[in-house]
Amino acid sequence: MTEHRLYPIWRAMKGRCYNKSNKSYENYGGRGVSICDEWKENPKAFIAWLESNNHKKGLEVDRIDNNGNYSPENCRLVTSEGNCRNRRD
Repeated sequence: MTEHRLYPIWRAMKGRCYNKSNKSYENYGGRGVSICDEWKENPKAFIAWLESNNHKKGLEVDRIDNNGNYSPENCRLVTSEGNCRNRRD
């Protein structure tokens, strides 16, 4: 899976949530944001979700509830502009 074009998206999401050295950890894992069991250790399941939701270049994974976790029920694909509008201040 590491060679799949969408694998870096999964790796970045996991880093934000679980790697205390990640520059974004404070805003994700440090606030308690985690990844559902289905995706956490299974990049294949996450990539299948991206593909089933028609991921295209230029789209980003957005959490609908910014205080919620990464899960199929709480995520959607949006443009970067859409992602910027759904943020906590």
